Amino acid sequence: MKKPVDSAASPAGDASTDPSTDPWRAPVVVAQIPETGLAVEIDAGPAQRKAMAELAGVRDIASAHANFELTPERGGRVHVAGRLQARVGQTCVVTLDPIESDIDEAIDLVFVPPEQVKQLSDLVDGAEDSDADVPEPPEPIEDGVIDLGRLATDVLFLAIDPYPRQEGAVFEPQVAAADPEEHPFAALKALKRPGAEKTDSGTSGAKPKGEKG
Repeated sequence: MKKPVDSAASPAGDASTDPSTDPWRAPVVVAQIPETGLAVEIDAGPAQRKAMAELAGVRDIASAHANFELTPERGGRVHVAGRLQARVGQTCVVTLDPIESDIDEAIDLVFVPPEQVKQLSDLVDGAEDSDADVPEPPEPIEDGVIDLGRLATDVLFLAIDPYPRQEGAVFEPQVAAADPEEHPFAALKALKRPGAEKTDSGTSGAKPKGEKG
């Protein structure tokens, strides 16, 4: 059975909570996770979605829903797997028309006590030199709590397309027609026009006064 978590709740004594910069909160106390695991679903409310849209710089976030499976592991670690689904209102960078984008992202992370982060991160860095699949770096468990709302927000922001385009929209830069008068040979062409030829004295081909013939 999945357990809904109050997205507006925050851990007791958490003075760092700021709705303007961290609007979607859904804390889970690690010590209260059963050995058999915990299934959690969260939904962002209207005020939370509005605040997230402002932070992400998008027109609106129509919906944001996430589900998680939390599984305790040895050493105080917790495996968090799940999926985030959201609908984001944006503006096409080509046509400037309003468009809707659907986001569907899988989540697969390991949360560890803070003292284990560096050790496990080094193992991940070493795995990059091999042909094996490289796991995601571990996330720290802060004050004994895993905030699923904050995690879902991070995943959502990373998934938003910074340059959304309407289907079929193609950017076609306007190319100004070349001015024939600016052609490099335009001046030479002008010299060849009738009556444009001049002598070194600056006059036309007429002979100086007093000169016969």
